[in-house]
Amino acid sequence: MSQAYAQPKKTISVTLEPWLLQQARAAGINLSATLAEALKHEIRKNEEEAWKRENRAGLQELNRISDEHGLLSDDDRTF
Repeated sequence: MSQAYAQPKKTISVTLEPWLLQQARAAGINLSATLAEALKHEIRKNEEEAWKRENRAGLQELNRISDEHGLLSDDDRTF
């Protein structure tokens, strides 16, 4: 994935409501940087959700074992 960031940027076309573009420009918002950060956030969120779906059965089993037997740290807890 790090190679994807090393590639040169590509110009694309984005469609926005005129009032939104006007407000963003008036606020001095860098549209490219804002879009890039928003896309990175959404990609991370999608990857996290996919990981949860793929590992749901294993996580449920770990929860079941913890519920049944407790945690290894239970004897060391001070709270």
